[in-house]
Amino acid sequence: MKQPISSETQQQAVMIAKSTQKEGQTKEQTKLIASGIEKGIAEYKKQQKAKARQSDKARKQQVKQKQRAQHDEPELELEFNESSQMTPLAWGLICLLGLSWLCFAWYIWG
Repeated sequence: MKQPISSETQQQAVMIAKSTQKEGQTKEQTKLIASGIEKGIAEYKKQQKAKARQSDKARKQQVKQKQRAQHDEPELELEFNESSQMTPLAWGLICLLGLSWLCFAWYIWG
């Protein structure tokens, strides 16, 4: 679907075409130049809209990544805290295991 060119764009194209008009140029030629300029302006606006959409998508992705990173950080802190709380228990289990092996060796050789 082709979108109609706005009247503002048409007026800009006519002004540009008239400002670059050469001697002996007919009105018909000026109209053709103006329509070419209209198409150029419309194409430029279309490209700018596409760039704006892409930059908006990129910005939204960055925001989502930042939110995910902020959401993930508390979980990492929680895991770190849990592992640091487990350290005394782990040391206690290691000591008990070592003690049981010593008792077992003393029982076998003693």
